[in-house]
Amino acid sequence: MNKKLRIGILIDNYMLPAWAFKMIEVINASNHSEFVLVVKKKASPQKRTSKLRKIWENRHKIVFLLFRKLDSKLFKNKPNAFERKDIRNIIECPEIEVSPKETKFSDTILKDDIKKIATHDVHIFIRLGFRILRGEILKCSKYGIWSYHHGDNNVNRGGPAGVWEVIEQWDETGVILQILTEDLDGGIKLDKTFSATDNVSFGRNRNNFYWKAMSMLPRQLNKLHHLGEKEFFNQLAQESAPYFYYNRLFVSPSNLVAFRTFLRIYFQKLYTSLISLFYFQQWILLFKIEKQDKISTSFFRFKKILPPKDRFWADPFVIEKNDRYYIFIEELIYKEKIGKISVIEMDKKGNYSPPQLVLERDYHLSYPFLFEENDTLYMIPETSKNRTIELYKCIEFPLKWEFCTNLMEDVCAVDTTIIKKDSKYWLFCNIKENEGASASEELFLFYSESLLDKNWRAHPNNPIVSDVKNSRPAGNIFTVKNKLYRPSQNCAKRYGHGMKVNQIIELNEKSYREDTIQSIYPNWDKSILATHTLNNTGRLTVIDAVVKRRKWL
Repeated sequence: MNKKLRIGILIDNYMLPAWAFKMIEVINASNHSEFVLVVKKKASPQKRTSKLRKIWENRHKIVFLLFRKLDSKLFKNKPNAFERKDIRNIIECPEIEVSPKETKFSDTILKDDIKKIATHDVHIFIRLGFRILRGEILKCSKYGIWSYHHGDNNVNRGGPAGVWEVIEQWDETGVILQILTEDLDGGIKLDKTFSATDNVSFGRNRNNFYWKAMSMLPRQLNKLHHLGEKEFFNQLAQESAPYFYYNRLFVSPSNLVAFRTFLRIYFQKLYTSLISLFYFQQWILLFKIEKQDKISTSFFRFKKILPPKDRFWADPFVIEKNDRYYIFIEELIYKEKIGKISVIEMDKKGNYSPPQLVLERDYHLSYPFLFEENDTLYMIPETSKNRTIELYKCIEFPLKWEFCTNLMEDVCAVDTTIIKKDSKYWLFCNIKENEGASASEELFLFYSESLLDKNWRAHPNNPIVSDVKNSRPAGNIFTVKNKLYRPSQNCAKRYGHGMKVNQIIELNEKSYREDTIQSIYPNWDKSILATHTLNNTGRLTVIDAVVKRRKWL
């Protein structure tokens, strides 16, 4: 498809939330789409209602409304996904104002207006207003009306968006992008994503997943433009399957539910504050040395390496040289609040030396990924605070490292992990595309013929994983019996809560596919709260974990 897609938007007014404004801005600047029509719903005359009348009408949810107001005062979001912005500042195209036929929940655009809309040859309408749409408008554009459902409509239909996930303490909050049909909540699914639920604040939870989901629609437009109509919809047909919805229709929480939630959240915060007077959480290392070369798989047998109480050790990567192991780690001293890269030397019996500093910058460093090429050892530490992916070369093992080049610039990328396969280098990393979103939720893939390349090519299916449960890398991709396995973090319950092991089924320039083989949870020791890195070389396997420790004893 060479010509740009012709896009229309459906709105109630020109002042849209910042996430939608940014999405329109991205589409407007693209080479795949152009805006050709705005369909605006004519404002209905406002009925004057007294404050007492409003309170009476909202009496069943007044506690929830007050709770949300308090939440917005306590938790300020920057950037705020719901700040109102005028889209007339960024797009200019014809407008049609309509007065649809209204029923209790839905809008039906009248035939005369449908005829006017049809003359603009719109390929896709983006729904950013109106209520439930019925009738001919659903067929008035070539590829239908594309609409977000801010919630996982397999388990959560209704609303308010991002609220029940907090109330019921779900680990994840989903978003669906779909083509609307007459079957409410049963549209054609274009894409889906999952974010970690903020279990304290409605506002913070909504802000994160609205910013993240913003990118879904522009990506699908780009995909349609790149693949063409036939291939794009063939792929959708292959992914479609019936799904039976078994939960209730969610509505605004009752006063009792909202009050219970308020008490739970703030008593939980009080309890956490009291516990923090006596305990603190610390990342530590654990290891196991086998009698032969293999990955150790029974974590309850691992020995702990406890840091001093003024710091943590995490993100262990290991290399074997001169009959000894060298464990490269992130070391962070709490009062300095900035990560550095250090190395621990260990013999084959498990005796180890204190860490020695090998790399520090005036910005945070972590996840010291190691890669050996032509007898040269390279490191790619996480440098997202500098908005770079940096490559370093070891010039005197193990303590002296030299900066080589930036593999990427102006990118918020974390936990870069590389493998070499089929004479190509494949670079995996999580990227935060939108300020206000999380860096733990979307995995991107790039490839190159040279490790030192500055122009890594993006995989056409990026992001290849858009799910907080298994996107973020958790260590080296490893091989067992000629099969590739990618460890990933499960950040749904909390950052770095657990890990998943994913078998890479397909990896080439056109496609990527992986299957989750196992989920790993921190269940083998009551003091362990999380684990998020797994690495092995030879007989040594190393992981990290969060433990709860006493402050003074």
